[in-house]
Amino acid sequence: MRRLEHTLEDILDQVDQLEVVPKEGLYFGDWIRVTTLDATYSIYVLEDGSYAVSGGWFDRHNLSPFKTTINGCTWGGSAIKVDIVAALGLRLEFGNRLLSSPIQQVEIFRFEEEQIH
Repeated sequence: MRRLEHTLEDILDQVDQLEVVPKEGLYFGDWIRVTTLDATYSIYVLEDGSYAVSGGWFDRHNLSPFKTTINGCTWGGSAIKVDIVAALGLRLEFGNRLLSSPIQQVEIFRFEEEQIH
């Protein structure tokens, strides 16, 4: 099996073309569903900048919902884009150092306060 290597030049060429979910654009109550090659994760944005995560590895280890941070996304190596929660084709790295398989789909559900009144 051949391992796909990414050079710094490859990464820099791709970074502006990524479809990303920036951390800065998420607010308390927002919910993100991330589908990877082998799992689906539900990520709920908490007030303190952390996330409650369910699905995938967390479900398999009876830890859902698991409160954690998100370090960012990687290309599969040590280079990490820290200002995003998800990007198509990249791997999501959780605060416990868990690394997902490549992301295939991302859906964002915005919390709207008016919905609860």
